[in-house]
Amino acid sequence: MQTRELFVSAPGKVILYGEHSVVHGKVALAVSLNLRTFLRLQSTSSGEVRINLPNIDTFLSWEITALQPLLAGCKEQGDLKELDADLLKRLREFTGISDDSTDTRSMAVLAFLYMYLTVFAEDLASITVSVWSELPTGAGLGSSAAYNVCLSAALLSARGTISSPLMPQQESARWCKDEMELINRWAFMGEKIIHGNPSGVDNAVGTWGGFLRYHAGNITPLSWVPILRILLTNTKVPRSTKVLVSGVKDKINKFPSVMKPVLESVSAVSCTCEQTLTEMAAHGPSAEHYNILEELIDINQHHLNVMGVGHSSLDTLCRVTLARGLHSKLTGAGGGGCGITLLRPETDTSVIQSTVEELKSCGFDCWETSIGAPGVQQHSSAALSQDILKILNSY
Repeated sequence: MQTRELFVSAPGKVILYGEHSVVHGKVALAVSLNLRTFLRLQSTSSGEVRINLPNIDTFLSWEITALQPLLAGCKEQGDLKELDADLLKRLREFTGISDDSTDTRSMAVLAFLYMYLTVFAEDLASITVSVWSELPTGAGLGSSAAYNVCLSAALLSARGTISSPLMPQQESARWCKDEMELINRWAFMGEKIIHGNPSGVDNAVGTWGGFLRYHAGNITPLSWVPILRILLTNTKVPRSTKVLVSGVKDKINKFPSVMKPVLESVSAVSCTCEQTLTEMAAHGPSAEHYNILEELIDINQHHLNVMGVGHSSLDTLCRVTLARGLHSKLTGAGGGGCGITLLRPETDTSVIQSTVEELKSCGFDCWETSIGAPGVQQHSSAALSQDILKILNSY
């Protein structure tokens, strides 16, 4: 072990423009959300590995001596392109987690144990990991990716595979480019365990932060762009990403001459947004820039309704906000889930408060937050709010 204690955090994500473009090889813009997952790792002398997960009353622990036999015959991780299927199978048998399990807690445990064993393979260490998140799970906000990015950064730092970048007197610090790429690759392995065949967008946003361009499997962080204020609304309407993606594919197969131009238009919206954000970064944001972003939000939302991934709850969100001159769209797979509302710099506080109150009266959860936040970071305890520190210390 290279450290006695460390704190890390990683942001969630929203898709600013281009939902379902990720699946169909078009351009999408993903951006970090300033709601974060926080992780505390402590080294101990207990001879155990222990994890405390949010919203679970009891901790989970395993004797290191019981875990060591699981490593027999494990493959070298190498370039981290493929999961070790044999190790994953042994872990499922060891924990009693079935192959078809989608339970959030179970998958989080599986990802943790897999990463712990493969990172510390040569010398299993006694550690306690405690996690807390501002992100709701299952809402399409990248909560699992933020968790995996935190795990990856903390375990690799504790093992000494990457540095602990935090210097004395610093409150927060980030890793160098090469180390961030390694964090991202390990986090992607965790995402594969939880989701099977993820795009890699969520963990990339959690690692790098800011705005990322996704096109045909290639993920490119954009140069500096402004942080934008938003309202984030969770309609709390459950949806299945798999079903929604399948529905879009069926519609494309049924009406190819109609739907393919829609996807091209969605991609063009993303590219226009990217150009606008670049101009905002170079020359400073203007009223015209915000006008363009708002128009693109409206166009993109109409695209998504044409694709069949809208929902009456999202229509309500758009109606409530538009009545106050604000523009909204869904984020993620659609069919419910979450939406974002762009806030201009001059938007009056009273307008925001009344909008939030009406959305809450519709049964939604609503937060004022921002997008474009930093990616994964290491923190001193002084950098964390007392509320977050209290939670992490309470386990």
